[in-house]
Amino acid sequence: MSSPLILASSSPYRKVLLERFGLPFVAFSPDCDERPRAGEDPIQLAERLATAKARALTTRYPRHLIIGSDQVAALGAELLGKPGTPERAFAQLRRQSGQTVLFHTAVAVLDSASGRQQVHTDTTRVVFRDLDDDEIRSYLSREQPWDCAGSFKVEGLGIALFERVETIDPTALMGLPLIALAGLLADFGVRVI
Repeated sequence: MSSPLILASSSPYRKVLLERFGLPFVAFSPDCDERPRAGEDPIQLAERLATAKARALTTRYPRHLIIGSDQVAALGAELLGKPGTPERAFAQLRRQSGQTVLFHTAVAVLDSASGRQQVHTDTTRVVFRDLDDDEIRSYLSREQPWDCAGSFKVEGLGIALFERVETIDPTALMGLPLIALAGLLADFGVRVI
């Protein structure tokens, strides 16, 4: 494909991940309402938002492959979004202490010219260690993960909060499942290697 790929995201983490492929791309932030709908489960939400982000850029990029991705974290029935503040981050980590949290990361690839799209979702199980308040405060002061679902940066010190991680794709927990994305791009004729 002569035109670059489009990453429908403002996330610096997703941009760094996509750069691993060495393919030319442009990142542009889509405008999407990310609120969950009534009765929508976490996987449905992640897939809908990944698709909506890609579709939001079709007018601006009418002849491109557009990649959208979204991650939804769930602690039981509770959805864990980006905390935004130190107080909310502390409360999230306190609730996750000793618990298992599921991170559903969806990626959508959309050919804006034909309307053809494919979506894939990875689910990662994260088992948190029992964390005391001092550990949580120390972690938050060092990494300040206010813009990260679940209030941690797995690519940084956040990994020390876990007892274990169960996944088929470690990049999924970072926000963009590259194993699945490589396969989806190949289906659209874009080879990574």
